Amino acid sequence: MQPDTRTLLRSGIGIFSTGILAALLTITLFGGVSHQGPHTDAGWLALMLAMGCLPTGLLTLILAVAKVMGDHRRQ
Repeated sequence: MQPDTRTLLRSGIGIFSTGILAALLTITLFGGVSHQGPHTDAGWLALMLAMGCLPTGLLTLILAVAKVMGDHRRQ
């Protein structure tokens, strides 16, 4: 695996796992979510972090997987 592919994969995993952790914290530790949104300020911050990290991390992971597959085809 090339160094740039490894960096891209590591970044995608880090961003996506941060989003998952923020979403779980919003639901559990920070008071949960109702039809009006989270119940605490920390819940709102964690929700916004999750909303930013989950799509960005997923797209980065998709790009990294495509790059890994492309690297394997070239060899």
